[in-house]
Amino acid sequence: MSEAERPDRLTRRVTVEDIRALAGPSTPHFALQVRNRIRKLIEGLPEDDPVRREGEMQIAGSRNWRTTVGDPRGGTGVAF
Repeated sequence: MSEAERPDRLTRRVTVEDIRALAGPSTPHFALQVRNRIRKLIEGLPEDDPVRREGEMQIAGSRNWRTTVGDPRGGTGVAF
């Protein structure tokens, strides 16, 4: 995944749905790139803007993306 942004997001106002679309399918492998993309999209927005609040919430949650490893059911993710 690149940190390059979709051209249409650069020519219109960013929405909460844009932020969720970036963060929703993210995996730990791409957490840093997604976090940086979200940060770029929300910079300059007022503190009370709902898009900025959603972005900040997703950025805060990205710390969990980086530390989530293995099988979510409690296994190691390795088949024997």
